[in-house]
Amino acid sequence: MDINISKASASFIPPREKKNILVASHLSHAFDYTLFENVDLEIKEGQSIAVLGVSGSGKSTLLHILATLLKPQHGRVLYDKQYLYERDSKDLLEIRRKDMGIIFQSHYLFKGFSVRENLEISSIIANKKIDDILLKDLNIYENLEQNVADLSGGQQQRVSIARVMMKKPRLIFADEPTGNLDRQTADDVMDVMLSYIQENKAGLFIVTHDERVASRCDIAYRLKDKRLVPVIL
Repeated sequence: MDINISKASASFIPPREKKNILVASHLSHAFDYTLFENVDLEIKEGQSIAVLGVSGSGKSTLLHILATLLKPQHGRVLYDKQYLYERDSKDLLEIRRKDMGIIFQSHYLFKGFSVRENLEISSIIANKKIDDILLKDLNIYENLEQNVADLSGGQQQRVSIARVMMKKPRLIFADEPTGNLDRQTADDVMDVMLSYIQENKAGLFIVTHDERVASRCDIAYRLKDKRLVPVIL
């Protein structure tokens, strides 16, 4: 059968290249010893990145640098066509408040408050409504009236994740987001976060010890011997 090559070529539309949201270049940092050197990293729209590594390797430090929480000793982080650490602290706070969602290992919930009250505080600050669908997807909708102190560690973790995602961030930074969760719940949480970044052209940066979690991301790295090394899981 003859094929009209010119017609087929004319109708082919190449996929649109994803835009960079954040670009880090030549990052180096040390405390008592050097954690990493000359780290380069890009986070694109709709992309998920995981970093594996042993405790003390610098995973969380790298996350803090990318999330505007810690100025690197060397290197630059480009966001929205400007270098983050050339902006003043007020600008960084505004970027962090509006564009970035940070999920910490510690939940930082208000323990004397209910789940609903914790989420309402976040919704007021972010000027966003509480997302009932998100809460149902994270299986915490039925816990809205409970005091967070009465929840399990896994439930508290999901409340902290919901609190971050409700603000509709452009970038999510997650430090061991599934550390307190069983395997099925961890998979469900990853489903929610991965769906979110695809639907909203957002980016996800995770640091974790869990290779199963890392394997679900588009790109996985291991922070080892002061270098960020790509891995296939």
